[in-house]
Amino acid sequence: MAASVPNHHYAYDLSVVLPVYNEEENIAPVHRELVEVLDELGLRYEIIYVDDGSQDASREKIIALAQASPETVRAVLLRRNFGQTAAIQAGIDHANGAIIALMDADLQNDPHDIPLMLRQMEEEGYDLVSGWRKNRQDRAITRKIPSRLANRLISIVTGVHLHDYGCTLKTYRREVLDHVRLYGEMHRFIPVLANAAGANIIERVVNHRPRIHGQSKYGLWRTIKVVLDLMTVTFLTKYNTRPMYIFGGMGFVLGVLSFISVMVTLVSTIFYGDPHWYSPWPVLAVLFWLFSMQSVLLGLMMEMLMRTYYESQGKGPYAIQRVINGYKYVPPPLSEPLNGEPSANSAAENAR
Repeated sequence: MAASVPNHHYAYDLSVVLPVYNEEENIAPVHRELVEVLDELGLRYEIIYVDDGSQDASREKIIALAQASPETVRAVLLRRNFGQTAAIQAGIDHANGAIIALMDADLQNDPHDIPLMLRQMEEEGYDLVSGWRKNRQDRAITRKIPSRLANRLISIVTGVHLHDYGCTLKTYRREVLDHVRLYGEMHRFIPVLANAAGANIIERVVNHRPRIHGQSKYGLWRTIKVVLDLMTVTFLTKYNTRPMYIFGGMGFVLGVLSFISVMVTLVSTIFYGDPHWYSPWPVLAVLFWLFSMQSVLLGLMMEMLMRTYYESQGKGPYAIQRVINGYKYVPPPLSEPLNGEPSANSAAENAR
């Protein structure tokens, strides 16, 4: 099946990124199946394997694949195990395709879903197609139930409603990922970060297969990490350009609590005739006031850091999709007058 993908100025139409960690038995079959699917697309493609510090023969196997097919296979070898998010970011940084597809190297993701996702992007104009493992082939207690709870929590907090944030199989337009940098365990939050940049997102049911070789790298501790990263993502997507809203808001609430504590102390003193200076209310009033001032000052500091971040890197608090007939005004050099007449300096040079 041939596919038509807008290429712009990219070297490839499609880049497929696979993070690898101790998957020596899965690399050969997943590569064979992936190449068969991609060859049928009729696109210029590259496959990027990122070895995340594997301790088995995975590194040697992907090196051999890269040496055997230098035009289509690339191996990115990390010095140690940095985690799946870091491996995915490394693959994205080395990808040269107009569209980037991410998938696991454990044979649980089905490469045959990629052409269907690309077709949906082309025909319906989506920037990101996210896989949904509706019939997930994993253990219920340690994988499926915690994942469902995490997906529900992320959807409620971020407002981006997806059934399966944890599915690695996704396809992205490259310009969407240009606005995303991944840290911690944030690869699952790419749809949220992309949505903040204005990406058009849809979810698609994909095939999920049981693991045949190797062991799962995930456990219940990962759910706790998701909650912690969710706090970071919420701040980055909602308050990164307006940190005073969250810190100043906290300061306002604490200031109100301080005022309430003062009023309780005064009312107790006036109506009961017994000064409650040794009660906790005066102490709470002082503490709430101090914390309120600290929150406001922290918000001011974050505002200054935010402006320094954007202005020092030439970035803006927006993401442009396209500019038609746009140009950037460039002022004339100081040696040339604004009215087009030769300057005194240029006249002197001509006289010489």
